[in-house]
Amino acid sequence: MHEAMERIEAVLNEKVRPALRAHGGEIQVDHLEEGVLYVKLLGQCAGCPSADLTNETLVEAELVKALPEVVSKVVVVQTVSDELWEQAKRLLRDHHL
Repeated sequence: MHEAMERIEAVLNEKVRPALRAHGGEIQVDHLEEGVLYVKLLGQCAGCPSADLTNETLVEAELVKALPEVVSKVVVVQTVSDELWEQAKRLLRDHHL
């Protein structure tokens, strides 16, 4: 598994990250499970309306092309920061919703 993750990171560094960084974004690998790579899009890419298209046409396309024996699909994990969760909880408590 360690070797697979190193190979994935190499493809991301060479083919994916430069394009994402050009738009103020970043990508982080969450985990690999049975050929499905779970990633988090960060920076300007997080929550971007084009995130699904970016994942499909850039991230997944490059990884599947370079490592078909390792990655068959890439899924974006949606995350919310701890700070945002705390703000939401405060709002709900304050307004008794």
